[in-house]
Amino acid sequence: MASESVPAEPRSILRHPLVLSFYLPSLLLAVASGFVLPVLPLWAKDLNVSYSLIGLVLAGQGLGMLLGDLPAGLLARRLGQKRAMLLGVACTALSTAALFWVRSVPVALLCRLLAGFGTALYGVARHAYVAGAVQAGSRGRAISLFGGLMRIGRFAGPFVGGQVAAWYGLPSTFLAYGIVSVLALIVMAVYVRVPEASGAPERLGETVRAAHKGSIWALFRAHGRVLAPAGMGQLFAQTIRAGRSAIIPLYAADVIGLDVQQIGLIVSLSSAIDMSLFVVAGLLMDRMGRKYAIVPSFIIQALAMALVPLTGSFYGLLGVTLLLGLGNGLGSGTMMTLGADLSPPESRDEFLGIWRLIGDGGHAGGPYAVGQVAEWVALPVSALVMSGAGLAAALVFLLLVPETLKKKPSAAP
Repeated sequence: MASESVPAEPRSILRHPLVLSFYLPSLLLAVASGFVLPVLPLWAKDLNVSYSLIGLVLAGQGLGMLLGDLPAGLLARRLGQKRAMLLGVACTALSTAALFWVRSVPVALLCRLLAGFGTALYGVARHAYVAGAVQAGSRGRAISLFGGLMRIGRFAGPFVGGQVAAWYGLPSTFLAYGIVSVLALIVMAVYVRVPEASGAPERLGETVRAAHKGSIWALFRAHGRVLAPAGMGQLFAQTIRAGRSAIIPLYAADVIGLDVQQIGLIVSLSSAIDMSLFVVAGLLMDRMGRKYAIVPSFIIQALAMALVPLTGSFYGLLGVTLLLGLGNGLGSGTMMTLGADLSPPESRDEFLGIWRLIGDGGHAGGPYAVGQVAEWVALPVSALVMSGAGLAAALVFLLLVPETLKKKPSAAP
């Protein structure tokens, strides 16, 4: 297993087997997701429905992930990580591309639910795959690199998606998503080699598999004291992360009056700040501790979200979204790293299914909360609610969750 670990030196990462099997397809899928990031809220708005229904459509993928996380953990164990990843990406690609032809809320919601289930299956299998391939001491850097690639995709994707939407119409971005996802699918089919890259979970034998077969409730009981506070923090963390993706485009369009190209530019520039900090996040996690990246990340995001209602122009909103990007960049890979640290090797797929279920509760609840608060009160108030979620995440991780980085004792002089 040691030979499969991500090297400590950043320059040697480029020669690691995970580059083609894990990092490249992750980048392609991040770019594809970036295509629809600024477009989906506006496309949903064009269905001529209320804010609450817009929020429901935006939350659809998160709801699908929420429903799919526990089954995904079991499926990843039964199918194997490679087949689970391929099936998950295929499901998400097809259901997202299908939105090109959709003109009703029920069908749109169904597509987003299917996309969420595919994302859950791919996400659990991918998380277990990389967790088994790296040692704990370099896990923060390895996973923050993944987080950085996701952010690079979200930097390039929204700008390109905004341009495609402006030239060919909002629905065209969904077809573009499908095309790029197929490319990622081909790369994974060729290069993923689970037995050589995933480490211990694939080599534990039938005894361990039998002991943990169908033992989701047993995992809850065995790890509840860790999952309760860490899961609460993850819930709040994903709430503000998902909520900001809904608030910024809607606030820009409905309150300030910006067009789709300006919105795409704002989201991309924020992502530029976001993606530039993954190296810092990884170094903080591996050298100082996981909390040194997590806590500042969500304090900054909470502050930025609280400032959103004070903006009234392109440049004002741009400044706030840049601050959001700074905070989120410091948190690059933190939730995945924490989940990998906490997961027991003998039942990693199932544990990470539970871990993602908790986080995806926030992912699903964030956009829906934005829509409901906007419907009941006003859209700017939604930003304040999301700010409260970010502050709660910072406090939970600071006060209730133990540090998971186990530093080696210094040698005696």
